[in-house]
Amino acid sequence: MRTRITGGQLVTPQEIITGQTLVFENGKISAIEPDSSTMSADTVIDARGMWVAPGLIDVHVHGGSGHDTMDATPEAIHGMARFFAEHGVTSYFPTTMTAPPDAIINAIENVARCPQPADGAQHLGVHVEGPYINTAFPGAQPSSDIRLPDPAEYRRWLESGVVKLITVAPEIKGAAELIELAVSQGIEFAAGHTGASYEEITEAADHGVRQATHTFNAMLGLHHRNPGTLGGVLTDDQIYAQIIGDGIHVHPAMVKLLVRAKGAKRTILITDSMRAAGLQDGLYTLGAQPITVTEGVARTASGALAGSTATLDAVLRNVIQFAGISLPEALAMGTATPAEAMGLTSKGRLVAGADADIILLDENLNVRMTIIGGRVIYRS
Repeated sequence: MRTRITGGQLVTPQEIITGQTLVFENGKISAIEPDSSTMSADTVIDARGMWVAPGLIDVHVHGGSGHDTMDATPEAIHGMARFFAEHGVTSYFPTTMTAPPDAIINAIENVARCPQPADGAQHLGVHVEGPYINTAFPGAQPSSDIRLPDPAEYRRWLESGVVKLITVAPEIKGAAELIELAVSQGIEFAAGHTGASYEEITEAADHGVRQATHTFNAMLGLHHRNPGTLGGVLTDDQIYAQIIGDGIHVHPAMVKLLVRAKGAKRTILITDSMRAAGLQDGLYTLGAQPITVTEGVARTASGALAGSTATLDAVLRNVIQFAGISLPEALAMGTATPAEAMGLTSKGRLVAGADADIILLDENLNVRMTIIGGRVIYRS
């Protein structure tokens, strides 16, 4: 089955392409050709007045639409996947949180067993956030379950084959051994919930910690005589910086600062969303913790921010406004850059041979269609 998307403006991390048709078949992009081409197709999608872009990739997302990774059920994963697809996400990494050992391994093994949904975003592996973090920077992670790296525990994670990203405080005892072992197996690491010094961050980057979890949030900040964790993240070109672009977790001016410091090729847009995303204000849970959402802001009982209720398409729109950048630049941060950071060579781009994970956006950057693996999954 060959499909042609015609009439739209193709937007890639590098440029905006007009007068071209995107062709895909068998789940892959096969060509980009002039609109005047007479190549036959089984299906033609009219994209006039719309942007045609790669599907969004969320590397840090706990849940949405009433579901959470820690529910550890196929229904939760599939419910999240459907919701994410409605907002232009074609691939994501279900994210766990600090919890007792059984709860974390149950969530990991659930993803390992869970088939890809036919009607939602693809899960590409698990992002394990915590429990090996600094007790001084818990954020919304329950302090009672924070612990030092335990080889008996984390070797089970690695044996699952589905863990692809781990957030860790690199300065804590036992972290170096975990990083060395897991990096040798191709697993990525992010520094998060950390009080690491500038020197500790740059050393960790040299040993394979190549991302920063929700930059600015739950990490040691910047001082002109003590650059700290944030100083290392901002200045080490090996590090990709995740940013929650909801305008609540980080002031818009600081989002602009991060984009200026890291550039589109080293900034990753994330939601860090929890189960209340897409739902009304009210009482929810994050892991086993009660969470109150008021005017879209999620907080723990102590008042700490507890993930977001944002969607990645909204984050894309926000960062264009916050940082004063172009659509191609912002789009890179939600597509090509996370793909590169996670070693996803066939995603995040509109080129021949890439997966046919494609979204159509209207002039206001609202999602009108989501195509995953060459199949229309969502149409507004």
